[in-house]
Amino acid sequence: MEENKIKIGITQGDINGVGYEVILKTFADPVMFELCTPVVYGSPKVAAYHRKSLDLPTNFSIVSSAAEAAEGRLSVVNCTNDEAKVEFSKADPEAGKAALDALETAMEEYRKGLIDAIVTAPINKHTIQSEQFAFPGHTEYIEQRLGDGAKALMILMKGDLRVALATGHVPVNRIAPTLTQELLKEKLAIFHRSLKQDFGISAPRIAVFSLNPHAGDGGLLGTEEEEVIIPALKEMSAKGILCYGPYPADGFMGSGNFTRFDGILAMYHDQGLAPFKALAMDEGVNFTAGLPVVRTSPAHGTAYDIAGKGIASEDSFRQAVYVAIDVFRNRQRAKAAAANPLRKQYYEKRDDSDKLKLDAEKD
Repeated sequence: MEENKIKIGITQGDINGVGYEVILKTFADPVMFELCTPVVYGSPKVAAYHRKSLDLPTNFSIVSSAAEAAEGRLSVVNCTNDEAKVEFSKADPEAGKAALDALETAMEEYRKGLIDAIVTAPINKHTIQSEQFAFPGHTEYIEQRLGDGAKALMILMKGDLRVALATGHVPVNRIAPTLTQELLKEKLAIFHRSLKQDFGISAPRIAVFSLNPHAGDGGLLGTEEEEVIIPALKEMSAKGILCYGPYPADGFMGSGNFTRFDGILAMYHDQGLAPFKALAMDEGVNFTAGLPVVRTSPAHGTAYDIAGKGIASEDSFRQAVYVAIDVFRNRQRAKAAAANPLRKQYYEKRDDSDKLKLDAEKD
C-alpha cells in the first residue's frame, strides 16, 4: 500500500445526529482523497438520505467490504439489513442498533487487516446500549474489542495542546477512590509512550493536575496529592519520565502554562475537557492512545440540536482524519526505526588516534 493511501475506516455513528453531515462535508473536498482512501461503515440508503436532505455534493460507491474500496472516492459498506429510518434529532434505539452494527463490522474488518485506522462519528451512549455494547463510550468498547489486553488512554488534542484523562467516564463520587498510585503510573507510562511513538516527541514533558483545589493546600483541602499523586510522580520521574506537578488546574490553564508542555494529565473528565473544549472545541480531536489500533473521533457529540439543518461544521471531523493519518504514519516510522537500529559504535582507546571501530565486539 502506498504511504499516502492509508485506508481509513469510518463508522457512521448515530444516524439521527450530524455524523453523516460532517463525513460528507469532509469528503466533498477532493484533496482528502490524495491523503487516504475512506471507507464508511453504515448504510448507503441513510447516507443518500442525508446527502439529499442537506443538499451535499459528495458522491460515494457502495461496496460489500473495504477490500473493494477504490482510491479517489468515498465508499460505503452496508452493515445492516434493517430498514433504518432517519429522524433527525431523535434518540432512537433503532438508530443505536444501526450505530452498533457499523462499529461491529469495522472491528471485524480491522481484525482482517482491511483498514489501517478507525475514525468514529459520534454515537448516543444511551441508545447504543445492548448485550454487545455495555460500555460508557467508544474508548472502553474499542479497548475491549481491539486492545489485546492493552489499556487505553483518552487524549483530547488540537495541535500541540494534548489533554489526557487519568479517569474517563467515571461518576464524580467515584473519582477519588478510583485514583491510585498504580493507575496514575499506568496512565503516565501510556501517555509518555504515545507522545514519543504517535507524535514523534523524543523527550516529552507532561504536566499533571492536582485533584483538589489549590493542590490540596497542604492537606487542608484533601490528601490525595500527598498520598497518591506526588508519590506516583516521583516514582515515574525516577524512571526517566519527565512529569511535573501536581498543578492546580485553574491557575495552570489561566496563566497559559499549558503551552510549555507536550501533554497534560487531568485527574477526571470535566477537569480536562472543560478547558480544552473552551480553547479548541471547533477543531478538537479525541484520540485513543495505548492500543494497537489507531482510533480518533471529533471532539463533539451527536449535536441533535442542529442535526438536519446543514449547519454543522466538519472541521473537527476533518482534523480527526488528519490525526489518524499522522499517527498511523508515525507508528510505521517508529516501527521501522526499531527494526533497523543504528549499529553501536565503539572506539579503540589503546592509542591516541581514537579511531572509530564499527566492527568491534561488545565486551
